[in-house]
Amino acid sequence: MNGFTKKDFRVFQLEGLGERMTAIQNQIQPKFQDIGSQLTTDLSMMIGNEMYLHIAKHARRKVNPPNDTWLAIADNKRGYKKHPHFQLGLFDDHLFIWLAFIYELPAKSAIANRFLNELDLFSTLSNDIVVSLDHMKKDAKPLASFSEEELKQSLIRFRDVKKAEFLVGKHLTPNDEVVQDKEKLVEYTKHTYEELLPLYQLAMSANE
Repeated sequence: MNGFTKKDFRVFQLEGLGERMTAIQNQIQPKFQDIGSQLTTDLSMMIGNEMYLHIAKHARRKVNPPNDTWLAIADNKRGYKKHPHFQLGLFDDHLFIWLAFIYELPAKSAIANRFLNELDLFSTLSNDIVVSLDHMKKDAKPLASFSEEELKQSLIRFRDVKKAEFLVGKHLTPNDEVVQDKEKLVEYTKHTYEELLPLYQLAMSANE
């Protein structure tokens, strides 16, 4: 099975919930299942703990079609939103690879405080790492462009504002050969997750 083609990204140009969801289910979700199964196995080995694959169902949507879709990998079999989790997904103009801490997370404050106490961890990440403060929006900012104070303020907001989020990872364009080649994409995503693992482990220790 191939990676993601331009046809997959064009799914988000389809009008109407039914048409777009059918295309997501038929075109994209089988690839999520295939790629996600490999990544889940890899992450389980890296972390030394069983991880579980979840594929976004968009079940709550009744009218508006989704602007993006994703797979998530977490240490919980029943769900991922209340847990630190890894994502791989598509908007119409990019593929995203995230370590995600979204607003449903009960331990947000504890995790943010751990990160604030270990800010040096962020300086070890590669130059192509980006940060998003809202998983619903396409925008992401290069981590390298954050001053220490900006990073601190983003984490304080994540801690103190109920709906605030913190996602760290990478973006790839639809034209990138890594996106279009399944084996390269799995390898690239695995290395990205590996790079983000110290942040995941720190967050999980705050959960204990």
